Amino acid sequence: MRKVCEDFEAELKEFNGERDHVHLLVHYPPKVAVSKLVNSLKGVSARRIRQEFTGRLNRAVMHGHLWSPSYFSASCGGAPLAIVRQYIEQQKRPL
Repeated sequence: MRKVCEDFEAELKEFNGERDHVHLLVHYPPKVAVSKLVNSLKGVSARRIRQEFTGRLNRAVMHGHLWSPSYFSASCGGAPLAIVRQYIEQQKRPL
């Protein structure tokens, strides 16, 4: 995740998640389209997870996709970074 962010001149500030989704706090420049960043994060992570867990992932159940085609993004400009970080840290770690 960190390397993908660096490729977009962005910085991964926090990463955490739950059983079925992840939370990322990313500081990215205004020239970056969040949709392109998210698409790259999902694509790269899906490839890495498939490589690591080959044979253990059931593609039939996932209909050929690791991640849902949707995502949620929110701006937290103005919110204290410590509060946003605390929220993400309190989430469960991804499997």
